Formats: sequence, C-alpha cells, structure tokens
Amino acid sequence: MNFTDFSAPRAALLGLLVLTLAACGSPSPRKPTIRSGGAVSSTTAAETSSDSASKGDPDQRFQEALALMKARKFPEAQAAFIALSRDYPTFSGPLTDLGILYAQSHQRELAVASLTRAVNANPGNAIAHNWLGTLHREAGDFVRAEQSYRKAIEARPNYAQAHLNLAILYDVALHRPREAVASYRDYQRLMGADDLIVAAWIRDLESRMQPQEAPVRTAAVEGRMP
Repeated sequence: MNFTDFSAPRAALLGLLVLTLAACGSPSPRKPTIRSGGAVSSTTAAETSSDSASKGDPDQRFQEALALMKARKFPEAQAAFIALSRDYPTFSGPLTDLGILYAQSHQRELAVASLTRAVNANPGNAIAHNWLGTLHREAGDFVRAEQSYRKAIEARPNYAQAHLNLAILYDVALHRPREAVASYRDYQRLMGADDLIVAAWIRDLESRMQPQEAPVRTAAVEGRMP
C-alpha cells in the first residue's frame, strides 16, 4: 500500500470504534479512531438543591460513583449513577457518565436516552453531545452525528476530540473532503502540534481534491475563449 493511501485504514477504523473511557486532554492519537471524548463530567455546586441533606451530599456521592467507574467496578458505578439521576434528575453529570457506561456495555438505546437527558438538562454539555455523535455515527445516522459533533464544538470550541471526530465523519462517511481538511486543521491547531498521521491524511485529501478541481479550472478558461 502506498504510504499516503490512508483512505482504507480510515474506513476500517471507523468501523472499529471501541467506546472506552479516555483521559481528558490526551495527546495526539496513536491509533486514529473516532474519539468518544470520554473524560467524565462533573457536578458543580450550582447543581445543589435544598433537599440535598435528605439524599446525602450529591458531590460526595458523585465522586464515589466516579471512583467506582475508574476502578472498573462498572455494575456498582452504574447503580450509583442511576440513583443519582433519580434523586437529581436535572443534574447532567450523572446522566452523562451513566450514558457512557451504557455505551461501553453496548446498550445503545439506554446510552442514547441517558445522554439525551444530559444535554436536555445542560445544552452546553459538550461531552454528552460528542458521545451522542459517536453513537449516531455507529448507527449510520450521519446527519445526526454531524449535528451532535457540531453542538459539542459550539458548546466547547476548543474541544479537540470533537473536531477530530467531525473531521473523520466528513472524510470517511460523508465524503466531504474540504470540510474534513478544515476540521483536521482545527484539531491540529488545538493540539498545539502537528499530528503526523493527521498531517498525512490532510495531504492525502488535498492530493485527491486537486485532480477534481483541474477540469473545472480548464473549463472556465475555455469558456472565455471565442
């Protein structure tokens, strides 16, 4: 395979997405997959309510649930997030992490439902939008995937992983190379350094676009000739 021919690996990797919990601010991708962006979300002090005392400290409960999640005690973490989302239905944090757990256990419908509740509770929840984009992409609903990734970027313009996800969607699924290149460049800019793999993808796309543009330029010149 030619070194610059990355279309086949990108297409294959798009179908091999594994929804794993990733650390926030991870370096450039060693394996170029669509990113879930899965840093766990957090509950803020603004999400406290007057009846917190009767249900325990929500922040403490949330941190305990996160600890279970990070310790890979997934059934216990899921139960903790379910209880939190029941006691505090307007908190987007527990709903987001519950959705992530459902996605990781391949319970797509439950994941979409939980993440949708999360973005309804907090439209600025970029992580939930990004995960929804990935779930829609996996289901072949590329229009909704694009919408979700764009909402993630609108909520957090510096969210590099959402830019990368959108770029790969444009590149492999939607076949919109110009937008793919723009999103790849946004990703590189936000990461602060050129990713060699992504840079090669950009060169590959640009080389593929050039032959398509040449006949258009020729036709325009010929159109001015008497």
